[in-house]
Amino acid sequence: MTRMNLFLVIAIILSAMFLVHSHYEARRSFMILEAAMKEATRLELEHERLQVERRSQASPLRIEQIAKQQLQMRLVTPGITQYVKPPSDLQANSQKVAAKKSEKSTEAQP
Repeated sequence: MTRMNLFLVIAIILSAMFLVHSHYEARRSFMILEAAMKEATRLELEHERLQVERRSQASPLRIEQIAKQQLQMRLVTPGITQYVKPPSDLQANSQKVAAKKSEKSTEAQP
């Protein structure tokens, strides 16, 4: 009988130790979960802030201001537009190629 009582006491002590350990692990896991949720909330807020900042940085008005102030760019007007013509030898070659293409296309049609 005493052996049985001793066995039950040891079983109860082991069971109690396991219960304490499982509560400790549950608390520790909950603390890790809370920290991860706080980090996720912080990252979501930072993501939203960065999205707003990106939208403000990419606004057409801001881009135009930077182009004018920092790059000394100005709006296009017909008075300052310069049209570049290809050199005459390139122009002649392109006309010959176009003529050959038109000849081939007319020959291909019956």
